[in-house]
Amino acid sequence: MPDGVIATTKPISKVNLLGMTRAQLEHFFAEIGEKKFRAQQVMKWIHHQGVCDFQVMTNLGKALRDRLETLAEITPPGISSQQDSTDGTRKWAISVTGGALVEAVLIPEGDRATLCVSSQVGCSLDCKFCSTGKQGFQRDLTAAEIIGQVWLAINSYDGWQPGKGRVVTNVVMMGMGEPLLNFDNVVSSMDLMCDDLAYGLSKRKVTLSTSGVVPALDKLAELSDVSLAISLHAPNDEIRNKIVPLNRRYPIDKLLSSARAYIDAQTDKKRVVTIEYTLLAGVNDQVEHAQELTQLLKDYPCKINLIPFNDFPNSGFERPSGNAVSRFWKVLMEAGFIVTVRTTRGDDIDAACGQLVGDVNDRTKRSARYRAQYEELETLEG
Repeated sequence: MPDGVIATTKPISKVNLLGMTRAQLEHFFAEIGEKKFRAQQVMKWIHHQGVCDFQVMTNLGKALRDRLETLAEITPPGISSQQDSTDGTRKWAISVTGGALVEAVLIPEGDRATLCVSSQVGCSLDCKFCSTGKQGFQRDLTAAEIIGQVWLAINSYDGWQPGKGRVVTNVVMMGMGEPLLNFDNVVSSMDLMCDDLAYGLSKRKVTLSTSGVVPALDKLAELSDVSLAISLHAPNDEIRNKIVPLNRRYPIDKLLSSARAYIDAQTDKKRVVTIEYTLLAGVNDQVEHAQELTQLLKDYPCKINLIPFNDFPNSGFERPSGNAVSRFWKVLMEAGFIVTVRTTRGDDIDAACGQLVGDVNDRTKRSARYRAQYEELETLEG
């Protein structure tokens, strides 16, 4: 070694076991010369008991516990802040690697509690009525950062105690970001949500919502059978092109065809697509729009979720009146659709649908990140 050069040892990067599926964890243990059943033991400690310290895992030998401490970690993302709404909704600002914040929201409803989970730091799709899209896009969340939101929600309510009951009964991938643009990490996380060794949720209780990334939706049908929601928000391409820019790439007919193929591929033939429709005053909330929507979705296996717009600063849109919402709902109901009007929850803490913002750093790099996301779309299209 030349004189004056100081030898340094690069620290070994530890692998975070929190976001690993059963198969991935089994592979990890096989790679280090351990039996696959160790994966099941560790999964139960992490996801059933909330344990992050290998030394607490008493059914593992001391030598293995020490070895795991050198090779791996169990590190959930951190909570930057927590807010509680007067209606019982709880929102967390979650700090992730790089210093950005994302948000997750738990909405209690009787004996159910639905957790709205984010999949990206920001969003590149720029839907015009969504505050998340206004802040730009930084990066995809890792699988550990996605499933970590479920872990943190349970931990926030001390839900690991025996007999506590489920803190989270439903998960919706409807937080910040477009889930299908973070495909691998989202699929892995949903696998964990449904795995009995992790959170054991029914696949009917886990819902992925997409704005319409058609190639990824086609691919999803080969790998998953969670519930599906489509962020439609318009009865025709002319309106949707203006408020959901992705529609210019994948228009409504292609999106609905892909969603129907996804449902048709499921073994449960009672499955339907949830159509999400945000009502924007004077844009898509008129009776003629409702009538057009009934024709668009005629004979389509779906239920419709109407979402009165939740305002945010400088949105450029207004919430429709109660009468306008009622008229729209009535047209759909009389046409025979199953229709619900989403009750606004958590708006006093900006936790309602479309209000999640978080904090995206390095906004000057936004355009490059947009390009990267659209290059990913081109890759999916082949």
